[in-house]
Amino acid sequence: MSAAYYDTNYLLKLQITETGTAHVRNHAATVVEIHSAHHGRAEFASAAFRKVREGVATPADYRRLMAQFNADIAATAIVLLPLTDVILNRVETVFASAPPTTYLRAADAIHLATAAEHGFPEIHSNDKNLLAAATLFGLRGVNVIP
Repeated sequence: MSAAYYDTNYLLKLQITETGTAHVRNHAATVVEIHSAHHGRAEFASAAFRKVREGVATPADYRRLMAQFNADIAATAIVLLPLTDVILNRVETVFASAPPTTYLRAADAIHLATAAEHGFPEIHSNDKNLLAAATLFGLRGVNVIP
């Protein structure tokens, strides 16, 4: 497999040890590049900081996580895809026709639209709501964590 699209929770699992980390890292070892939406950079910073707030990481850990994440981006091991009007239009179109029971946050919709617009057939995540909405964007949702 040459490339895979990961949402932010999978990106975080590449850097910290928590439930599912081994499965995500094993999958990542099978791809050449990992892609994600550009807004995932802010989501990653927020998620890493949440670990500090929860007391499971220190400010030094946060700095290390961010340094490694940015190093992975610089090395193109993680490729951040730009947010465009085409992607936002796709988000709007999907919400306009989604069933009223759809639970989908804006940031997750941007991930799904970004993956779809860049031609990925699937998106990797363990977010149950994102995975449930994947088909609305013509994607297959994949969770490698059993």
